[in-house]
Amino acid sequence: MRTRLSPGRRTDLGILQLQGADIADRGDHLVVRSPRNPLFHWGNFVLVTSGDPSDADRWLSVFAAEFPEAEHIAIDLPELPDDVAAYAAHGVGIDTDDVLTSTNLPQLRPLPDGYAVHQLLSDDDWEQVVGRNVAENNATGEHEPVGYERFSRDQAAHRRALVADGDAAFFGAFAGAELVADLGIVLLDDGARYQSVGTAAEHRRKGLAGHLLGVAARWAGERGAGEWVIVTESTNPAGRLYRSLGFAGAAQNVRAYRSTRPR
Repeated sequence: MRTRLSPGRRTDLGILQLQGADIADRGDHLVVRSPRNPLFHWGNFVLVTSGDPSDADRWLSVFAAEFPEAEHIAIDLPELPDDVAAYAAHGVGIDTDDVLTSTNLPQLRPLPDGYAVHQLLSDDDWEQVVGRNVAENNATGEHEPVGYERFSRDQAAHRRALVADGDAAFFGAFAGAELVADLGIVLLDDGARYQSVGTAAEHRRKGLAGHLLGVAARWAGERGAGEWVIVTESTNPAGRLYRSLGFAGAAQNVRAYRSTRPR
């Protein structure tokens, strides 16, 4: 019997389907493909639903068979594997995300002085989103620069399409004309899922994220949302902020991931 999907996985799949993803049921796992966004690693992955997460050889083989041209490996596991070393032997890391939810309207923190907030709608707004993402990747070196910029532009286009269809809203905080913090929220059935909460380093710890989270929650609540879902890396201190706004832990996502093929 298939494991019941956590709110994080359920909303991940819901958003991907809104963006045109194909999901194939293979019995004890799902294969998720995003033909409109082939560079999105977590739009092209295997989601293990009831199989043994410790069987690294099997899941790596499944991924390779389903995505033979992929540079990455992305496998969503139902729980932590007993044998992490079996994945590490292939250069694949195991990471966890905390899934936090609230059925009460999250708090709205005050907007700090010196900032303005509006929904991201214009070409300039979205160009600034792409620019911030690219600059952060260039600083960290996490992804190959050219491919990542292409992915970021594709992602922005898909998100603008969700906004145009009334399925999502993205909000930004501005210092003058400069975008310094932003996030999104997507409507799914009677719930809503946050997307890409981020603040420029020099504007952190001022309360911008807390304000934007509340603004987005109210946008979704006015459109019928009764549950709010946010996912964050287990090691990310932002989880403390989300809990202070009314979110509580609901599940943990476990992911086996390698971003590029070894050279």
